[in-house]
Amino acid sequence: AAAIGGNCCLIEIGCGSSAKSRLLLEALRPPEFVAVDIAAEQLQTSCAALGRDFPQMKTVALRADFEQAIAIPAAAALQAPRRALYFPGSTIGNFTPADAQKFLARWAPLLGKGGCALIGVDLKKDAARLHDAYNDAQGITAEFNLNLLTRFNRELGADFDRAAFAHRAFYDAIAGRIEMHLESLRAQSVSIGDRKFAFAAGETMRTEISCKYSVEEFRQLGRAAGFVPQQCWADPGNLFAVHFFALPA
Repeated sequence: AAAIGGNCCLIEIGCGSSAKSRLLLEALRPPEFVAVDIAAEQLQTSCAALGRDFPQMKTVALRADFEQAIAIPAAAALQAPRRALYFPGSTIGNFTPADAQKFLARWAPLLGKGGCALIGVDLKKDAARLHDAYNDAQGITAEFNLNLLTRFNRELGADFDRAAFAHRAFYDAIAGRIEMHLESLRAQSVSIGDRKFAFAAGETMRTEISCKYSVEEFRQLGRAAGFVPQQCWADPGNLFAVHFFALPA
């Protein structure tokens, strides 16, 4: 909050339930807050609660896919002299490094001169620890991954048999990323709408990547996107980092 400065418009990407937003808003108390999310119902619920709890702050709900270029509507009538991007968690790791650089570069014009960004990044760590995290004994990550098939069936009219697929996750040390896959346990054919897809036994679908960075690697990525690294905070175990970047004034 001290690095960003209070008299700003805070723009959070993927605000979700706004639990992380509140941590920063309590300390920052900005005059304006723009919440960006693709889930309309949750976005409206979160922004309504923030409006009640921060009555002096102008709250704008912007339903959008943050992977695409975003424009803040003129009707929002934002007035704060500085814009700050807030991207907590480690969602930026779901982009390849090249796409993450393009993603940040797209935001630079919207933030404008003197703008800044506060971004959460998962740090590189012991491969065995990463393996255990993405193949947890409770099966939480596996359920998260397999839920994609439930969604396909419910929303796209597919006929996936969840029992015929298994969760697989591994760390690619060369690429510096976790890959999550769903493996077909037998030869099978699946329909999605009027299309059919054949799977061989052992064939996989890659469902997610989660890139891990060293502090310097992510600083270099920010520089390539036009930002200037300012500060970085990490936990005592160097497992996670929060980077603060600025744009030239």
